[in-house]
Amino acid sequence: MSDTVPQLETIAITLFPSGVAELAFNRPQRYNALSPQAYRDWLSAITWAANDDRVKVTILTGRGKYYTSGQELTMPDFSDENLPAELERRQKTTHDVVQEMIRFPKLLIAAVNGPSIGFGTTTLALCDVVYAAPDATFTTPFMKLGFCAEGCSSVLFPRIMGPSRANEMLLLGRTFTAKEMEDCGFVSRIIPKENFREQILAIAEDASAFSPEAMRVTKDLIRENERKFLEQVNDVEMERLAERMASPDSLESILKFVESSKKRKKAKL
Repeated sequence: MSDTVPQLETIAITLFPSGVAELAFNRPQRYNALSPQAYRDWLSAITWAANDDRVKVTILTGRGKYYTSGQELTMPDFSDENLPAELERRQKTTHDVVQEMIRFPKLLIAAVNGPSIGFGTTTLALCDVVYAAPDATFTTPFMKLGFCAEGCSSVLFPRIMGPSRANEMLLLGRTFTAKEMEDCGFVSRIIPKENFREQILAIAEDASAFSPEAMRVTKDLIRENERKFLEQVNDVEMERLAERMASPDSLESILKFVESSKKRKKAKL
């Protein structure tokens, strides 16, 4: 095992002497949008945290105003003969991020410091504890883009939030406030905005003093019976998502979104 901490392009990793590892989405100028590189970095970071014996507790958070704005949407270059292979690699990376989070053996805390969109929101249900800043918001705009549920949200959201609220998020794309997510049990606690990061780190530091083996055994008792099931859900969701993203209606929705974004940027100049 290397003593070094991975240096990644889109995720800042901080390993504290206590064994707390902070994995922070680090593209604040892009609202922490998830580019193909960001997905690869996420996979590298979560795999490292799972396997490095120095890490006892892991925090997922964001730098800047956003937790993450979700997938960075661009139109595929259909003239690229390597496009099918590249899309398959990207889909596998996304699948593997979810799989590693399902299997993650240590305490995984999400610290939602601001708006969370899409894949950033769905994967929160795979964390052990979710804290949020008062101004954090949560949304999954999948229907607007012709996508479908992913990150095991098709089963975990109804279980956590109740079917009606989950459907309002997944099927209607409604944005939920931190208070609403706390009320339905998705968020454990709302942490004051002032010194948000320091308060989360203090919680994680306290937990890092616990027995790692006791933590692992207890997490297995909580999660083990459903891990295989969630892995199967992930497989099916990713297959359906790949189909949806390649569909004409989804491509048309993405094109409209990209063109609208370009117009908004021009208007700001």
